[in-house]
Amino acid sequence: MAAFTLPELAIALAVAAILLGIAVPNFHAMLQRQRMATAVNEFFVAINLTRSEAVMRGGRVDLVPADGVDWAKGWIVFVDKNNNLRADLGEKIIYSRGPVFGGLTIKSSFTDSSKPYLAYNGSGRTRTNASSQTPQLGTVSFFLDNQVRRIKLNFLGRARSCNPERDSTCTGANDAS
Repeated sequence: MAAFTLPELAIALAVAAILLGIAVPNFHAMLQRQRMATAVNEFFVAINLTRSEAVMRGGRVDLVPADGVDWAKGWIVFVDKNNNLRADLGEKIIYSRGPVFGGLTIKSSFTDSSKPYLAYNGSGRTRTNASSQTPQLGTVSFFLDNQVRRIKLNFLGRARSCNPERDSTCTGANDAS
């Protein structure tokens, strides 16, 4: 049975420490990219759910921050019967998501910037709270470390996800974190 000598063990530990030192920063960066992608994808799905539920129900369905102010604290998709942008008792909550992980900031800039919200009507188009004929278009921006991702909503209420580093049409609102 062969055994390791002390110098062999020391060399093996040194090589392992060097490899670990190289891998840990790359692992952290990969983890942050995955966290960003997860948050953007979950929000994108919530937008599409809001839109499809509005079409299916033939009426208004809203997506709002869980606390009414900060998207990073979570969001709610619900049927807003009284148009007050809050999920009140008796209003159907379709989906809710809790807070995102620490360090992620989410900012929105829409046509109606009085409160952060998205509302879809029965035709699948966004609308402002003041008028079912005025579209709620704009940008939702996600910031984490040096990463920025955006979801842009067009005039018809269609959402698209983009990376401003790779897509020149992805510039716009919320450029500063």
